[in-house]
Amino acid sequence: MNQEQINIKTALLSVSDKTGLIELAEALHAAGVALISTGGTSKALAAAGLPHQKVADITGFPEIMDGRVKTLHPKIHGGILGLRDQHQSAAAAHQIPWIDLVVVNLYPFIEVTQKGCSFDEAIENIDIGGPAMIRAAAKNIGWVTVAVDPRDYAAIITALQEGSLDFALRKRLAQKAFLHTSTYDRFICDYLQQQNETNSVLPQENILQQETLELKLQRQETLRYGENPQQQAALFRSPFGYGLAEAQILQGKALSYNNLVDAEAALQCVREFFMPACVIVKHANPCGVAAAKDIDSAYHKAFAADSKSAFGGIIALNQHCTRAIAEQVAGIFMEVILAPGYEQEALELLQQKPNLRVLALKDWDKISNPWQFKAISGGILVQAQDQSCLELTDLQVVTEQKPSREVLDELLFAWKIVKHLKSNAIAITKAGVSVGLGAGQVSRIDALELALKKAHQDLTGAVLASDAFFPFRDSIDTLASTPIKAVIQPGGSVRDQEVIAACNQHGIAMVLTGMRVFAH
Repeated sequence: MNQEQINIKTALLSVSDKTGLIELAEALHAAGVALISTGGTSKALAAAGLPHQKVADITGFPEIMDGRVKTLHPKIHGGILGLRDQHQSAAAAHQIPWIDLVVVNLYPFIEVTQKGCSFDEAIENIDIGGPAMIRAAAKNIGWVTVAVDPRDYAAIITALQEGSLDFALRKRLAQKAFLHTSTYDRFICDYLQQQNETNSVLPQENILQQETLELKLQRQETLRYGENPQQQAALFRSPFGYGLAEAQILQGKALSYNNLVDAEAALQCVREFFMPACVIVKHANPCGVAAAKDIDSAYHKAFAADSKSAFGGIIALNQHCTRAIAEQVAGIFMEVILAPGYEQEALELLQQKPNLRVLALKDWDKISNPWQFKAISGGILVQAQDQSCLELTDLQVVTEQKPSREVLDELLFAWKIVKHLKSNAIAITKAGVSVGLGAGQVSRIDALELALKKAHQDLTGAVLASDAFFPFRDSIDTLASTPIKAVIQPGGSVRDQEVIAACNQHGIAMVLTGMRVFAH
């Protein structure tokens, strides 16, 4: 392997992204480097008055099949792959010129598919010749330099001015080239996979069986900081997913790390409901949740459920934000509001709060988040998102007291909320509104006592949901001093019968789901 410095005598330029192309080509020409080019790149060089040869001049073969075949030729790949100290005679015999620098970036497959295109258009934007040249140049690192990123042109120009390119630079650019082609292939794979899946970039039946997991994400932006100012952070997004990462920011300051975490929690919770609903989140936990006949009522009830905690929170609506909601939001301090869309008058009112982040998620029905990832030291945990949805037929009544259909519906409402509270969690609801929420406690009785403390109203007709089983009857005995007469919980404790007996003793109806909804 040649690790000495090399001189650049001939360069092949073939780029889709022409950023910095002319500046690089002018520097190469000034250094006496012969230029070879193709298609649109050749036209750009000609327009700039830069002398060059076309690939067809080298190969003696025209571009064919609408440009699908142009650089796939021995005179091109031999010139890139040949070892200068071993293949000189073969190159001379076949009149193959050495190519010392390959500057290539690929057809804009990612950009085209993100904007929306037909399947045929996507396929036509899969580059073949480009990746082949990039990989060939990166392989022949001893003799050839490859550049795939316009941000690296400056380093190449500097090296030219100094006389030669050293091995350290060639090695760094080769590594970047292989990353570039592997990322490109991953995006193509994900796109084709998406065509065969419904709302899933990573199919549930495959990912956990894969021997290796590749996550090819694009950096969307660098955030000011993470959870705290001393932590760095950035947002990366999937190119084919739908959700918060591609929300349209209509106004407001840049989103922070904590804003995004809280907004995702609000989004996932509000999407549980089919009727008009509002969720207000604070520190990744819902603090006010309501479903009602219209979105105005849902917002009013959700905010009133815990207006103290809602201060500085995140509002999520599952229907368009109305003028009435905007009037109320404009008078309080909130960090973010997100909805599928906004009435024009609502947007005008929200402009009174210029720092408020206003987010629109137009593709509401396409939002998907099938997988959850959590980093641990030395690895990453992956699990399927909990997309369970309980029905009345899933509930098992285990007490002497039988809940009415109206109470069962309320229990299912409470269950949808407790599913999105950090465990240990208790949710108390009444008439489609959260009343008292206890989240993130180290014992279930603590979560219950917190939820009861947060409930500042008559609890007659209220119900309670627990995200996991009751390990002891103490929670039921505590509940007996309240008007709450219906409970939903997973069951599965070795003391289930003691808990059920306590319910029977206190005249409380209990239904089991057979399903736990811990959220850590």
